[in-house]
Amino acid sequence: MRIVHIITRLIIGGAQENTILSCRGLQARGHDVFLLSGPTLGPEGSLVGQARASPFAFEEIPSLRRQVSPIHDLRALRALRRRLQELQPDVVHTHSSKAGVLGRIAAHQAGVPIIIHTIHGMSFNRTQSKLVRTAYAMAERYCARRCHAIVSVAAAMTAQALAAGIGRAEQFETIRSGIVVEDFDPSRHNPREVRREWNMDDSAVVVGTVARLFFNKGYEQLIDIIEQAVAQERNMRFVWVGDGAAREIYEAELRRRNLREFVTMTGLLPPAQMPRVLAGIDLLAHTSQWEGLPRAVAQALLMGKPAVSFAIDGAPEVVLPGRTGELAALNDTRGFAAALVGLARDPERRAEYGRTGRNLCLAEFDHRAMVDRLDELYRRLGGSGNRV
Repeated sequence: MRIVHIITRLIIGGAQENTILSCRGLQARGHDVFLLSGPTLGPEGSLVGQARASPFAFEEIPSLRRQVSPIHDLRALRALRRRLQELQPDVVHTHSSKAGVLGRIAAHQAGVPIIIHTIHGMSFNRTQSKLVRTAYAMAERYCARRCHAIVSVAAAMTAQALAAGIGRAEQFETIRSGIVVEDFDPSRHNPREVRREWNMDDSAVVVGTVARLFFNKGYEQLIDIIEQAVAQERNMRFVWVGDGAAREIYEAELRRRNLREFVTMTGLLPPAQMPRVLAGIDLLAHTSQWEGLPRAVAQALLMGKPAVSFAIDGAPEVVLPGRTGELAALNDTRGFAAALVGLARDPERRAEYGRTGRNLCLAEFDHRAMVDRLDELYRRLGGSGNRV
């Protein structure tokens, strides 16, 4: 098959890593694969180098921008439709909100036989105004009628979409976001060596967080959690992995609360360094205000590190209370801090959760299984003769 994947931008993020792994795997299975992306701008880092070095074809669409802009959006729609008419693909598979809307419309207009979209995280969510949520939900309903299948990285995404009147139940298929699981091997890394680089001794209990330093990633809540946790356990230390526009704001708040000494900020790191970084922590704190299925949690579990998360979206599908970690109600910072402190005081429970979590994620997140499922989906739809 000739397959075209479309994504809004290739920042360092779960949806982007997933898409590149999908394209590589499908190309390796003999398909003719193209990846179309808008420009990758901003402080979140870039995976464009990975895309250009991959065996599939990669092209940028300059007018495909994340921000809503009628002029750029119309240009992007025309550019995508024109390129799809030239490529004549058997399958178009879209990712992320903007590319998901414009890509599906362009593919429908170009007469592409099979059109698929992946929900990595809902385009409308609890952090937005009602007007924005309504507008995005309307766009998703419109586009769902113009595609054959919708892939969800978590069952929670399917449930939320159907509750909002998006698509039909038979359109949805849950396929976990793939990870190169063999890279996340705890035996390859020395935790003490990593912690020495952070100036932390063996007595410290290290809590990691992997997320952009940006609003709605939960750092406001995390700062409250840190304040409560260290008041109970002074040997707890926190490592923030990531960068973003709100970094100075968060650093100032940490200083105001006399918490800066408890937090190490690594800045933005390439994905290849994540296994080593996660080897150095004892557990992961995930406080994001909305998610699809948190990739950082799966990666931490693969490294044998339990997680504490707010009980939202796809998180409860991997953070299993009493088995792989603990959950707190959304923005219940007291309950979250208590869960962290409880695990900090119980190394045996951390180890048990880590073993269970690693086995779970080895089975569910192998990138080869993801590509197999996508390949099977494309072939099944190709033989069905469906039209939208």
